[in-house]
Amino acid sequence: MLLAIDTVTRWTGLALFDGTALLAEWGWRCQNTQTIELAPAVLDLLSHTGHTMADLTVLTVASGPGSYTGMRVGLGFAKGLALARSLPLIGIPTLDIVAAGQTATALPLVAVAEAGRTRLLTGRYRYQAESGWQATERPIVQSAVELAAAINEPTLLAGEISETTRGTIEPEAPQAIFAPATANVRRAGVLAALGWRRWQAGELDDPATLVPDYLRPPAGA
Repeated sequence: MLLAIDTVTRWTGLALFDGTALLAEWGWRCQNTQTIELAPAVLDLLSHTGHTMADLTVLTVASGPGSYTGMRVGLGFAKGLALARSLPLIGIPTLDIVAAGQTATALPLVAVAEAGRTRLLTGRYRYQAESGWQATERPIVQSAVELAAAINEPTLLAGEISETTRGTIEPEAPQAIFAPATANVRRAGVLAALGWRRWQAGELDDPATLVPDYLRPPAGA
């Protein structure tokens, strides 16, 4: 059984997946510190489904980019659990999770996550019939104004897009097409499916060396 963990932004997600069915999926906007909420939430999720830590066979974690603190919390928890229980661990990029949750379309996709201080983490994707959504470039951090200026063709936008951000982009980028609210949620169930696929393909990360993708170095680094 796979446990998926996502704490890369304030939106926090957990899921249990057995390779065939999604057994449980929780998602919430964390109002406190994820350091306090994560471990009890994992235990509650397992308890609600009649499972314990002993039932876990593989872990997958959102590896960033995202909030420096959030990434450290999720990866620290996942790495500690993987090492303590000798479980395989797979890190999945943040925006790959957003992209994988979107319906197939010929339109280019810009996946978005919060980067703090009104900045956005964005990545561009194209849908491939055989492999699904594939990144076409490295994620970047930019403002809503900069994102709007870069949209020069009909483009789907999905992810953490606040009302303020949308209000900035819409007048400047008439070709922007915003995903519905339900498709903007970064789902732990999608993370679980991506992690399971990589596990089955033997694409594992080393728990001892897996680090967050900061994209930018943290302050003081």
